[in-house]
Amino acid sequence: MRAAGEEGLEASRVAEVLVAGQDGPPGRRGSGYRVGDRWVLTAAHVVAGREAAVRVRFDADLPGEWDADARVVLCAPAADVALLEIMAVPDGRGAVEPPRYAAVPDADVVLAFSAMGFPRFKLREDAGDGAPGRYRDSCHVAGSVSVLSNRREGTLELAVAVPPGDSEPHRSPWEGMSGALVWCGGAVIGMVSAHHRSDGLGRLAAGRVERWYDALDPAELALLRRCAGLPPREALGTADGSTGRRPVTGLAGLPPDLPLRELAELVDALTAVPVLRGGNGMGLVLDGISDRVAANSPRDPRLRMDVYGIVRTCLRYPGTLDQLLEALRLLEGPSVEMDRVDDAAARLARRCG
Repeated sequence: MRAAGEEGLEASRVAEVLVAGQDGPPGRRGSGYRVGDRWVLTAAHVVAGREAAVRVRFDADLPGEWDADARVVLCAPAADVALLEIMAVPDGRGAVEPPRYAAVPDADVVLAFSAMGFPRFKLREDAGDGAPGRYRDSCHVAGSVSVLSNRREGTLELAVAVPPGDSEPHRSPWEGMSGALVWCGGAVIGMVSAHHRSDGLGRLAAGRVERWYDALDPAELALLRRCAGLPPREALGTADGSTGRRPVTGLAGLPPDLPLRELAELVDALTAVPVLRGGNGMGLVLDGISDRVAANSPRDPRLRMDVYGIVRTCLRYPGTLDQLLEALRLLEGPSVEMDRVDDAAARLARRCG
């Protein structure tokens, strides 16, 4: 457990949520977080269904492993939030304090976040000492939230590293991550709720904490205040998790028919980024953004021509050029080359936006 006064994600409180039909085999899986002595928050769609039998597991295969049956005491599809009551907490697990919650500013900012859960792509084969078996390992993701994305849906868009494989196109590799709390600056700002395949493998959607106040009725809010520590709306703070890098300029307002000469500086900067000069760098970037770009870009083995084609395709689909640059920032990390890209993007926006 954390020392008094410390805040943020605590691995020992991250729950694997196992759901089955009554007396049936394991079925749906999700993630959750222990927000009180007997209480776990997760996503409503993970535990929906009157016949659901729920079990929560903590610290699997570690010295402190424990699990218990749980009862659904709140399932609110409108907010995609559920509260589980742990039926029997083992002795010695200690009291836990509820997390701090925060809203995100409705402004042109990019915030750093982290989350921990159990997505499908973390399936492992384990022969162990007995019969072969399968299990899901934990996934600790860190990335950025572009706050003004997904405004109509009312969710947070989480930019994350692309999973290493997508061998089951009919199932999302992120399946099972739903219910993971999203942390920023030591506070909970949301809960992972969906993976929209049209956004690419490098994007997740999360319900925003501040939206819970509108989506839940007074009795449901009172239950979350009492059991999960959710503060009254007027006491909800604002997240402080800026990435520390220079502000990022949005390019969604650029016209789709910019002449090549206007794009030259940005293309020059992009072709100098080490990630793109590697063997599969551009492929990884394209996997993390809208699949319309890859499907409609005239690819070329020459890097400069390839970048020109992809940038011009992005201009036809507003917002995808910002997605491309954000995916590149995640893969490349802080570097002089990325600073050049951001400077070129800012100048392009001033000239042509």
